[in-house]
Amino acid sequence: MRRLVKAVALIRVRELALRVEKCPLCGFLFQVRLRRDEIAVRCIRCGASAISQSLVGVLKQVSPPLSSLDAYELSAAGPLVSWLRPRVHSLTTSEYFDDTPPGQSHDGTTCQDVQRLTYASETFDLCTSTEVFEHVEDDMAGFREILRVLRPGGTLVFTVPLNLKEKRTIERTELRGDKRVNVLPAEYHADRFRGQRVFCYRNYGTDIADRLTKAGFVAVELRRPQQKLFGYARTVIVARKPDQSK
Repeated sequence: MRRLVKAVALIRVRELALRVEKCPLCGFLFQVRLRRDEIAVRCIRCGASAISQSLVGVLKQVSPPLSSLDAYELSAAGPLVSWLRPRVHSLTTSEYFDDTPPGQSHDGTTCQDVQRLTYASETFDLCTSTEVFEHVEDDMAGFREILRVLRPGGTLVFTVPLNLKEKRTIERTELRGDKRVNVLPAEYHADRFRGQRVFCYRNYGTDIADRLTKAGFVAVELRRPQQKLFGYARTVIVARKPDQSK
């Protein structure tokens, strides 16, 4: 019922459209566009967004058999979590809460700050996330932490809002002394889990690949899914931790 209420809120009748295109999560053959907006493109059956469908479509192309992998997803609910849980060897999930120390529970959900993860090094084979790192104050610290908790040869597969026409990432804030100051008008994105808007620190360009390489990843790729999703399919970033055994 909650999903239905949210879907109805997105509808613009004149922009409503249906398309035959297989969902990579549940295999259903129909996509709906509730309005001309990427958040309004959904699988009719499982409710997966164009973003989640893009990530899973690429993950199926680049990942070894999931059943052998210990995975970490930087969210705690939604179609991606539901899809991963029965397919991987183990799934760890988390959310970030301002008022909860990392590693502790917030109403049954583990809090983690990707800049300072509490997990031991080399814990996971796969890390996934959708629309997280643009909201991380020090994204390079976050990338290095993901690298640390991945096992050698492990894979990071994620999305961020990415402008493929711009090479340079635009930082919307800068550090002046011990304070962050907006150098561009404040930008906020919706947070489905917490029901509030969250601050956006940057708008990524294609140099995100360079940032990941600088953090220590190798074989960084910007991959497109096979799905079109009414033109809202998202580029997915894939990066691997070096495997010193090879």
